[in-house]
Amino acid sequence: MTVDDLLAAARAGLTRLSPAEAAGLQAAGGLLVDIRYAALRDRDGTIPGALVVERNELEWRLDPASPHRAAEATDHALRVMVICDEGYASSLAASSLRQLGLRHATDVIGGFRAWRASGLPVDPPERPPAPTAEDTAPAS
Repeated sequence: MTVDDLLAAARAGLTRLSPAEAAGLQAAGGLLVDIRYAALRDRDGTIPGALVVERNELEWRLDPASPHRAAEATDHALRVMVICDEGYASSLAASSLRQLGLRHATDVIGGFRAWRASGLPVDPPERPPAPTAEDTAPAS
C-alpha cells in the first residue's frame, strides 16, 4: 500500500465538504477543527471560531470518552470538519476520527488555502512571521 492508496481509502469513507459547505455547517453549529501546525497559523492566520488542535493531539482532544478531550467534544454525533493546509492530512485525520466513532467527521476539500481563496473569513496572524534569511539579506 502507498500513501496515495491510504489517502484514497480514507476519502472513500468521507463526504468531503467544499469550503463554502464547511462554513455553512460551522455557522449551523458544526465544529471546524484546524490541525495546521503553529508556523502555518502564524504565517497565514486562523479561521474565526475554529478549534485549533494540532494533528498529534487530535484523537485525544476529540474523543468524547477521553479524559483529555476538548470541552467542545461532547458526543460521537458531533459534526466535525477537519481542515489542514491543503486538504490531505485532514482526510487522514477525519478517517481516524471516524474510527473513534465520530460518525459525522469529515474534512474540507483544498484545506485552508481553498478556504482563503474562496474569500471566507480569516483572522490575520496574531504575530508577524519571523523573518527568513531572504528577508534579512542585504540588497544586491
